[in-house]
Amino acid sequence: MILYAAPGGCSQASHIALVEAGIPYKLVKVGRDKKTDDGRDFNAINPKGYTPALELDDGTLLTESLVILNYIADLSGRLLANTGNERWKTLELLEFMTTEIHGVFRVFFRADSTNTDKEKSRNILVRHFGLLNEHLGEKKFLLGEQLTIADTYLFVMLSWAVMMGITLPGPLTVYSARMNKMPSVTCALAAEGLV
Repeated sequence: MILYAAPGGCSQASHIALVEAGIPYKLVKVGRDKKTDDGRDFNAINPKGYTPALELDDGTLLTESLVILNYIADLSGRLLANTGNERWKTLELLEFMTTEIHGVFRVFFRADSTNTDKEKSRNILVRHFGLLNEHLGEKKFLLGEQLTIADTYLFVMLSWAVMMGITLPGPLTVYSARMNKMPSVTCALAAEGLV
């Protein structure tokens, strides 16, 4: 299995999930120039041109964070409840982050964004992170005592918030610091060259 990932990108959530689940994989880093660290054109691998992409052992290529994270959870039998409300709440939170939060961050990565665009996005993100903070409450992870695929994605979104100077509620800051000390997170960050 090969994970194509951009260091510090949303693909980091899949990277952390693979490490946490103990699934063997090879990491191939993709640069902003769309070249892999082994010299290939990433656009020839994934015509969508963005990470993550997960190449399965049979050659099947999966793209989109939501799909890849679900695949990892199903393959491992961890990181997502098999049935019940906990499963649906995890997927609901993950969908909220992959669309509503990740999508709002795009303005910060575009060279043509104005300060007005960024301020509008910053205000939306503060509201969205406030909702997640309320959901987190006193829990260790988003759904309680067990790490889920929603937590791996939230970690990346919180990292981006810090990078962009977005003020986070105190409990989310504590949560992010706790996640940052997890062995799966430190392993993924080191492999991506971010430690």
